[in-house]
Amino acid sequence: MSSVAFETQRAALADVVAIPVTPFAEDGSVAQDTYRALLRRLLDGGITTLTPNGNTGEFYALAPEERRLVTELTMDEAGDRAAVLVGVGHDVPTAVATARHARELGAQMVMVHQPVHPYVSQAGWVDYHRAIAEAVPELGVVPYVRNPQLTGARLAELADACPNVIGVKYAVPDAARFAAFARDAGLERFVWVAGLAEPYAPSYFSAGATGFTSGLVNVAPAVSLNMIEALRSGDYPAAMKVWEQIRRFEELRAESGSANNVTVVKEALASLGLCRREVRPPSKPLPQSERAEVAAIAAGWSI
Repeated sequence: MSSVAFETQRAALADVVAIPVTPFAEDGSVAQDTYRALLRRLLDGGITTLTPNGNTGEFYALAPEERRLVTELTMDEAGDRAAVLVGVGHDVPTAVATARHARELGAQMVMVHQPVHPYVSQAGWVDYHRAIAEAVPELGVVPYVRNPQLTGARLAELADACPNVIGVKYAVPDAARFAAFARDAGLERFVWVAGLAEPYAPSYFSAGATGFTSGLVNVAPAVSLNMIEALRSGDYPAAMKVWEQIRRFEELRAESGSANNVTVVKEALASLGLCRREVRPPSKPLPQSERAEVAAIAAGWSI
């Protein structure tokens, strides 16, 4: 399939790439109606790219059948209103089966989670992604890169073998390394998505990113859209005004090695009455003493 065939997918990545939370019911199961309502809120708020089964969706805490359910619910709610980028990962057969399931449902793309195996060689990284990409040649494939050891040349090698590798969610917290990686891989060849969300979006956009992922968008879609509009127009002072607005929220999420990354988002949603605050281990709900600050921030965004 030629790269031209992936133009709509590429455009969808050059945007706010929302990572929906997965809300849980009182009995601990996936709260399906609540999840649908959260998706509709994103769609009604102007979001047009959704990533079910991302890290903000607690991908690694969901059972296989729950991951399938989340994908099915997302595809059903999105309809033709949004492009869907389904998170896949774990062992190769599981990732391939998940990607094929996404394809059957009509998803346009898959995001391949960073391999969590403690021993990852660069050549093995290529092999892992190639096995998944070759299994679904019709889908756009987006590797999620968190490994600072990986070189841009390896990504280029992967894309030479698999032309459906069209974008990268780059999440190494180093803007200079990102700039070099993107140029070594091919700046124009891929859509570069700032994978560390709004706090890193301005610096990564200055180096060539055209989209960013967001968990905050679950709480305040307009805030995320304000930032991307500023970045698209090259208005960095305006983007940094939004950055200042979201700084404390994102600092709370990033504390202690991002221990409360999902927790803070769900706490904000709970304060707005949109879902329960429960998260699954290894995450933990916020202690009572820290809830008021998150609620005040969410209320201050006047959603």
